[in-house]
Amino acid sequence: MPFENIELTTKDQLAYITINRPEARNALNKETLDEMVEALGRVAEQEEVGAVVFTGKGEKSFAAGADIKQLTEKSALDALNPQGMQYVYDRIESYEKPTIAMINGYALGGGCELAMACDIRVASTNAKLGLPELNLSIIPGAGGTQRLARLVGKGKALEMILTGKMMDAQEAVQFGLVSEAVAPEDLAARVEEVASTILSKGPLAVKLAKLSVHMGTETDMKTGLMLEKLSQAILFNSDDKNEGTQAFIEKRKAVFQGK
Repeated sequence: MPFENIELTTKDQLAYITINRPEARNALNKETLDEMVEALGRVAEQEEVGAVVFTGKGEKSFAAGADIKQLTEKSALDALNPQGMQYVYDRIESYEKPTIAMINGYALGGGCELAMACDIRVASTNAKLGLPELNLSIIPGAGGTQRLARLVGKGKALEMILTGKMMDAQEAVQFGLVSEAVAPEDLAARVEEVASTILSKGPLAVKLAKLSVHMGTETDMKTGLMLEKLSQAILFNSDDKNEGTQAFIEKRKAVFQGK
């Protein structure tokens, strides 16, 4: 069935999930989040798709936060809902395929949290990122207090959250909130270049690298190192490892099968 709030398209090995609410600056209402989860489920079944790009319709806004009209109706039980925005972004962070946020314009509140849930963030030079939730007397509740601190450090995260300060693209690069900033007209091409680089690697290795980094940073060093070792053991026993090493020796391009 067609989506009403997002667009799901594919180009070569890339799937694009585009928030399609430009009249509302691509605000994230419940319906949009539900459709994003449905889209991820569909993409997971498409073996030919190797990576997912999240973006917003138009050039002004990636996603300008949660839908304020729906927010006025929220109660304590909504914050504790196991299927809420935090769940959706956890799903994106742990998604089996690499994810890239193509940040075209404002990424505020839930939009910034969406970008942070992705593996890689590439922004246009006109992008603005921030977590202004305290202006509404709420906090960033979809992973913002945790992911931002891990990306930019506790001090900078507290400054941004407590003051509501927005980062421009260059400052976001400086503090590691985004990987790089490019001119708006070059954004799509650059994201495709990044994705192409990832897709040239062994897909099983990409999957286990994601798992090792995401899970490893949530535990102590020794446990993380053991997770890394076990992931490597799986890869050492894979057909792709044999293909990758043989292709290197033979000076040819590897043909990976994901097994």
